[in-house]
Parts: sequence; C-alpha cells; structure tokens
Amino acid sequence: NIMSTEIYISSDCETNGPIPGPHSMLSLGAAAFTLDSETPISTFYVNLLDLPGSQPDPNTEAWWNEPSQAKAKQALSIDRVDPKLAMEKFSSWVSSTCKSYSPVFVAYPAGFDFLFVYWYLRYFGLSSPFSFSALDLKTFAMATLGGNYRNATKKNMPKRWFAAQPHTHIAIDDAVEQGIMFLRMKKENDLKKKVSKL
Repeated sequence: NIMSTEIYISSDCETNGPIPGPHSMLSLGAAAFTLDSETPISTFYVNLLDLPGSQPDPNTEAWWNEPSQAKAKQALSIDRVDPKLAMEKFSSWVSSTCKSYSPVFVAYPAGFDFLFVYWYLRYFGLSSPFSFSALDLKTFAMATLGGNYRNATKKNMPKRWFAAQPHTHIAIDDAVEQGIMFLRMKKENDLKKKVSKL
C-alpha cells in the first residue's frame, strides 16, 4: 500500500504580507498525521523574528490590528526565535517525525503556505524535506465535490469535514484543524471510489 509510506504534515503559516522576502513569516504550525487517526502523531509550533530589512504589508497589518485578531496577534509575540533557527528546528522535526516515511506538505491554500515554507528553507540553506510534494486542500475539495475550482470554498464544503475547534489564526490550531479536514475528505473520497467500483 503506497499510502502507508506517507505522513501528512498539515502546515499553516501566519505572515505579515503576501510574499516572503519583502515580508516575513511570523509563525509556523504543523501537525503530522497518518491516515488512520485524527489525532496528530506529533506537532510543531514556532514564532519567528522578522527577516532583516522586511516590512509589513499595510493591508495585512491592518487585518492583524482588527479587534477580532487580538488573541492571535498576541500569540505571535511569545518566544520569537531567529528565522534560520526556526527553519532548522522545523526541518529536524519533519525528519525525526517521518523517519522512513515520505512527508507530504498539506495546506489550505498550499500555494501560499508552501511558498513561504519552501522559500524560508532554501533561503537559509536548507533543502526541502518535502521536495515539491504539496497537497492543496482546495484542489482536493474540487476533486471530491466536483464542479469548479473557485466554488470549492469552505462555505460550500459539507459541515462533516470540519473539526469541532474554531479557526483561530493561531498557526498550530489551524494546522490541526485542516489536517482533520484532509483526513475526512480523503476517507470520503476513498469511499466514493469503492462504491463506484461495485
């Protein structure tokens, strides 16, 4: 079974702008899942200091300053570490968690979170433990539900896919939440394929 050789690293970045380099990753949360349990086998969380010379994007900064984001913004200020050290720790965590398994990066949207993680890893002289294996949950939702990609939004997804915990914009919370969503989507997708073969 090919799937048994993979571990799914559900990852979430909080940032102060749309692209890495000019802007910074503020926080990285990740939760490692196998296909047989909605409980992560391991989790990772780190808050990062800003990249030297980077600046917050005005629109993103305005969003962080909204009262609704006060708790998430406060969480970003705790135990911030050098970004190079943060990525070294993350790379080591992925390697030690996956061992002989292949890590697959899972995100919503992968085009945003993988961009930041891959850029940071390479910028600080590290290789990507994922290579380019980044699974996008929006694409997977489109494949599972059918229809158009742009209609595969959370408001159009079935409630049964969502975990009980709220979406907090605290990276580790959101990483766990979307990992559970991925597992439920995968299970449903596999079941549909079994039924269609009958």
